[in-house]
Amino acid sequence: MISAASLCRPNPGALLAVLFGGLALAGCSDEKSLVDDVRPAEEIFAEADFNAIEGDYVEAAQGYDEVERLYPYSTLAKTAMIRSAESYYRGGKYDEARLAAQRYLDFFPSDDDAAYAQYIVALTYYDQISDVERDQGDTIRARQALSEVIERYPDSDYARDAVLKRDLTLDNLAGKEMQIGRYYLGRGHYIAAINRFRRVVEQYSTTSQTPEALHRLVECYLGLGVTNEAQNAAAVLGYNYPGSEWYVDSYALLTGQRLGPEIDEESWLSRNFRKIVYGDQF
Repeated sequence: MISAASLCRPNPGALLAVLFGGLALAGCSDEKSLVDDVRPAEEIFAEADFNAIEGDYVEAAQGYDEVERLYPYSTLAKTAMIRSAESYYRGGKYDEARLAAQRYLDFFPSDDDAAYAQYIVALTYYDQISDVERDQGDTIRARQALSEVIERYPDSDYARDAVLKRDLTLDNLAGKEMQIGRYYLGRGHYIAAINRFRRVVEQYSTTSQTPEALHRLVECYLGLGVTNEAQNAAAVLGYNYPGSEWYVDSYALLTGQRLGPEIDEESWLSRNFRKIVYGDQF
């Protein structure tokens, strides 16, 4: 006779059969799902294009990545790689964009889209440039990457814009030096301030910060009592930026001490400024 207890007692064999049967079904289901996910490259690519058009840039980038991952030797893989970089950039995923663009450059350094890939690398830094109050690491990296565009792909459609953007990065870096220099000047640390303003004149002489840097040098040298360098800085400022408000201020400082602008051809400032701006060789 079969007792009620035996009816309730689980049958180990039956449980194993059910368990393995369930796993087998699940395995078949997962395998079918995986097969369904591996669509033709053209279909995945078209869907990624659609997402990009709709503004779903990150999803589009992930779709392009799938094309490259699943069909690395297909004719679409190379295009998918550069579009992935572009889509990640447009989606604000700068690290992912930079990695995708750099991967493209590693594989296709001489391809027609290589200049665009390098330009994307530069933009991922350029778009993160902060104001001069903060660290300028991204500004430095942007300048370097933009220089790569200009030097490696000078005839590309991106070189001209890279030049303009690089000039802006230089102005930002000069602005940072000016901020620090003004801080030292305001506290009477003239030597430290001169080092910062001198760096602007020597390294960033074509930026909009240069006229003020020259005026601040006048202030610093007068503060130290080195009047000949102050006169020289004012003369360089007046010669190169005669209509500048900074020259008006420098001239007033000098005349207030019964001095005037006076060029010293042997001064570091005169020689360096001519060399950088006019290309004189010494």
